[in-house]
Amino acid sequence: MEYKQLTYEERVTLSALRLQGLSVRAIATMLGRHHSTLYRELARNRCHVTDGAYRPSKAQRRTRARRSRSRRNTHYSFDDFLIVRKLLRQRWSPEQIVGHIRRYKLMKRLMSHETIYRYIWQDKANGGKLWTYLRQSAKQRRKRYKAYDSRGRLANKRHISERPKSVESRKYKGHWEIDTVHGRGSSDCIVTLLERKTGFVMIGKLKDKSTDSLNKKTIRLINRNPTMFKTITSDNGTEFHQYLKIEARCNAKFYFATPYHSWERGSNENVNGLIRQYLPKTESMKNLSQQQCDQIADWLNRRPRKRLNYKTPEEVYYGI
Repeated sequence: MEYKQLTYEERVTLSALRLQGLSVRAIATMLGRHHSTLYRELARNRCHVTDGAYRPSKAQRRTRARRSRSRRNTHYSFDDFLIVRKLLRQRWSPEQIVGHIRRYKLMKRLMSHETIYRYIWQDKANGGKLWTYLRQSAKQRRKRYKAYDSRGRLANKRHISERPKSVESRKYKGHWEIDTVHGRGSSDCIVTLLERKTGFVMIGKLKDKSTDSLNKKTIRLINRNPTMFKTITSDNGTEFHQYLKIEARCNAKFYFATPYHSWERGSNENVNGLIRQYLPKTESMKNLSQQQCDQIADWLNRRPRKRLNYKTPEEVYYGI
């Protein structure tokens, strides 16, 4: 006969009948339970520290807590967590790992991202380093009150409100966001291009922070697949003030976001945060090569994304 734990209603009945003076064996007969089940229940869940009384609500909470602790990770094998560890070291998020496992049916029993987080924190408590592969929280931004906005004072630039409405929907490929990411040194800088529909990213190492360096590198990146560029949206940094030279060499039109409205370029802000996992702000980019930039882009483009049904940006961009 399969053993079943007491329900909350049975615990209430046990408590009430005990208060009336009935024996455990008599209560067991009334509940249709074996008397050893009730003896075990009283021994495990009575309040030993205080008055020794049996309280059904506290007994229920204790049972649930024990059940939760006993079931954590027990139905996953060592090999299951080897998969998790491997993907964490590639800086995938727990949610991306779960989506990838589900998509390729890598486990008989699906693991939740909460289980992975618990595994990571347990690893940290044991001196492990898995937590260092998690993405750090986004930097805090200071709201500027009553500040005169002197950025982006460029004649004839196209505001983001003029951009085709279809760009916002992410329905079509070919619409990009551009930004620069700075390192510790005064001349450390890279340029990032992100395709909005697929999340596909290109990264270019800049010789310096001048508009000339940015334009040359951006044009080289665009020329890798020029037919895939229809629009490019940037912030109002001065490095983009010579955007007309890029337009003259490519078919893409430039649009500019509203100053201090980072959410208008949310995709690029997000990918810049991912890049910081590989290029922390406190480290120099002086010796960073274009080959290393391409490697980082490949790592990001091969991470599964939830909004792409856990396909990778690379798969969706190239139609694989």
